[in-house]
Amino acid sequence: MRRNPTRPSAPTAVERVRSILAAAHSLTVVSDGRHTEVRRLEDTGTMGHFHLHAPFEGAGAPSGERIPVRLELTDIAPTPVRDRLRARVTLTGLLAAPYDPEAEESTCVEFGQGVLEDAEGRAYVTLHELEATELDPLATVEAGMLSHLIDEHGELVPLLLRLARPVPDIGVQRVLPVGIDRYGLTLRLEYRHTHRDARLPFKTPVDHIDHVGPQIHALLAAARRLSHTGHLLT
Repeated sequence: MRRNPTRPSAPTAVERVRSILAAAHSLTVVSDGRHTEVRRLEDTGTMGHFHLHAPFEGAGAPSGERIPVRLELTDIAPTPVRDRLRARVTLTGLLAAPYDPEAEESTCVEFGQGVLEDAEGRAYVTLHELEATELDPLATVEAGMLSHLIDEHGELVPLLLRLARPVPDIGVQRVLPVGIDRYGLTLRLEYRHTHRDARLPFKTPVDHIDHVGPQIHALLAAARRLSHTGHLLT
């Protein structure tokens, strides 16, 4: 699993999974040879339809054969960037009875394993890690925040390009925010035939949504102090 530096500038794998589960409004349930698409638009999100619990042990374990289940989620960038798929999350576990998509009560899943797959590779998470991880305060509002940044303050996004490290090659055709979390903002730099992401860490992690504004203003102030690099955009 990825390691946390002394001062983290990006979320860990388990933090990513925690955020994806909290923000997801759709997922695919694979069980007993069937694929079922589940969508929930209310405040609880898709994962409100499921209850994850630790494996049963000892005399209290339920009798009878249990049914393998797989929950598949995709993390899609909320902005119109090139290659919007940011990550995939797969949760495996067991059910005490066949999955019923029409059930009004949440479905209990005996948790087996969680897997995060993204551009950096594959990472595994446990239920204990998920339960011990604090939810990113921006996880469920990320899409709205990035849409607001583009729609209302789009002229400021190229300014942030000055902070990208390593310094971008000449020929950037478009730059858009692709993600934001408690640790910072991520820009996607799109060239003619390729693209790359640039991470702009906040000075300190955000503990509350109200603290995001000052952190973004600090990034903009830092960008204005640097030499102009607008020639990178063609």
